[in-house]
Amino acid sequence: MHPHLLFNPLGKAALAAFLACLMAPASALDVSHDEALRLRQSGEVQPFEQILAVAMARHPGASLLEAELERDDGALIYELEVLTEDGVVRELEIDARTGRVLEDEVDD
Repeated sequence: MHPHLLFNPLGKAALAAFLACLMAPASALDVSHDEALRLRQSGEVQPFEQILAVAMARHPGASLLEAELERDDGALIYELEVLTEDGVVRELEIDARTGRVLEDEVDD
């Protein structure tokens, strides 16, 4: 890479955009509200209430902070962030079709 590009703000922005594009295919994609409704009505995903019950059973008394339905490598995943009673934010990934907990970890 030409050294002037590294010190040029536009060059840095272009490099950052390029690197972001390289990483994009590996990241999950949010499912739109319309698609989520269609998936729920067709029975392809479990109702959110059931998914939330799974998360709350693992962390009784927790508060829901955020929830998203995502496509990750073809799988439909609910990603939930909860605040536990002891003040820890946890991120759970739950299979939207089966309700199986795939990950449950402290959020960074």
